[in-house]
Order: sequence, then structure tokens, then C-alpha cells
Amino acid sequence: MATIVTVEDAYRGVDAELLKKACHGWGTDEKAVIAILAHRNATQRKLIREAYQDMYDEDLVKRLEHELSGDFERAVYRWNLDPADRNAVLANVALRKDHRDHRVFIELSSTLSPEELFDVKRAYQCRYKRSLEEDIASHTSDDLRKLLVGLVSIHRYQGDEVNLKLAKSESIILRNAIEEKTFNHEEILRIITTRSKPQLMATLNHYKDEHGCSMTKHLKDDRDNGYTKTLRTTIRCMSDPIKYFEKVIRNAINSSGTNEDALTRVIVTRAEKDLEIIMEQYHKRNSVPLDQVITKETSGHYKRFLLALLGKDD
Repeated sequence: MATIVTVEDAYRGVDAELLKKACHGWGTDEKAVIAILAHRNATQRKLIREAYQDMYDEDLVKRLEHELSGDFERAVYRWNLDPADRNAVLANVALRKDHRDHRVFIELSSTLSPEELFDVKRAYQCRYKRSLEEDIASHTSDDLRKLLVGLVSIHRYQGDEVNLKLAKSESIILRNAIEEKTFNHEEILRIITTRSKPQLMATLNHYKDEHGCSMTKHLKDDRDNGYTKTLRTTIRCMSDPIKYFEKVIRNAINSSGTNEDALTRVIVTRAEKDLEIIMEQYHKRNSVPLDQVITKETSGHYKRFLLALLGKDD
């Protein structure tokens, strides 16, 4: 369930005019920016951008990028992009970090449909004049490269059909590879990167039933290996995206100094999808509402914007 509270009868021309006024003169009216953009869905925001361009011959995204600053600017910038373009930006940012965040690629491959992932890759090529696959390949190596490129390259089957016999046989293949400590076995890569999500879940469930322990627990035997850690994260994200995103938020807040980039990524990308369920999971796991934690751990217009996307700005 989405968390944003939208205004259904909003008029794009009026919104564009109000945003122009918010950016006009000395200082920016950040509260007006939040009041409008945090309460418009993706379709409405696209129409506002188009109206702003038509009315003022100016790119609204670039205007706001110039007017705002810091974590607030980055959050508004990413929120205001089309979803595919936003994910392309997130992927590129992840590659340019000193400590690359491979979770972005895992999230794209695990939570998007094949068509949505294709749109992200097309947006990436349009924006950066390179393919997402070649950029990942040039910034990674060895087994990690094979895993990440495989995850974003495949067009997974979307059907609900499950072959239980196949699930059983492939769970045995996974177990044999793990017992032999060959975590980089080509069959592990093949199964994780190519099987449909229902088929993969059936395989992982059979693995757990047979061995009394999830595959991710067995992969912890090699926790210091970057490839194995990424493989484990991939399985967790595919198996239970809600718990996965809750943990990303929890770690972002519990780290020494809030990881605003990770916190912003989850809230901005999930606010129109399943953020309400993620918030419920967070409350259940941590015994405190997420909005209270954000109120405590963030500040200023950035805090107000995040709270608005959570539906808690009243």
C-alpha cells in the first residue's frame, strides 16, 4: 500500500505556477514545494513538469536542483523524476560511490517486472550513453560481476507456474554446491539469475524444508566474501522484499550517523507502492513508528519532505 496522500483534483497549470512562484525572488519557498510535489503521484508530477516546460520554457527538475540543496534537494530531485529515470540515476550513483552499493542493482532485479527493468536500462542508456550492464561490468570483477550483470540482464518469466520436481532437483544442486563450499558454482548463478520468482521461491522453500535452515544461513559461513554477501542479499530481497526494505531502513538509521542516501532511496522508491506495509514491519520489528524515528534522526525541510511521503505531515 502507498503512503502518499494525493490531491485528486489538482490542476497541473496551477501547480506549475505555484512552483514558479516558490522559486522566484529571494529565497525559495520550500514548504510550498513540499506541499505540492509530496502530494502528487507520478502521473501528476509528469504533467506538472510538462506544464512548467510549456509555460516557462524551463526544466522544472533542473530549476529545483538549482534552488534546493543537500539531502532535501537529492530527495526532491529523485522523487520528481519518472520512475525508470529515477532508478537509472540511483544505479549510476551506486556505481560512482567510493564504496559501491550493490543493493541498488539487487533491488532493481528483484522488485521490478521484466518490462520495468527494461525501461530502466533504456533510461540509463539515454541518460549516460552506455548500457547499465557494461557499466556494472566495468566497475566489478570475477564472480561478483557475473552475478550482478546476470541479475540485470535477464528477462525473467513472469508466470505463476511452479515445477515442484524441478524445485526439488535444483534445491539439491544448491545444497551440493554449498556443502562443497563452491558458492560461486555456475549452477548457483544460473538458478538465482534465471528462474522465475515463484519457481525460485519453491526451490528455496524446498531447500529449507529439507535441511531445516535457509540457504542464506548457510551462506553466512562465507560472510566476509563480497560476492557471497551480495548473493545472500539477493536471495533475501527476492524472498521477502518487505523485510528486506525494513532492514535497509533500520540499518540506515542505526548506522553511525544516518545513511540519508539509503533512507531516501527506500522512501522515494516505495512511497507509491508498499511503503505502508514496510512501515508496519518496521514498527513491529523495532517497537517504534518509523515517522517518529525520522522526526528524531533527520531535520529541516528534508525531514518534512520525508514525513510527507510517509503520509505523516499533518
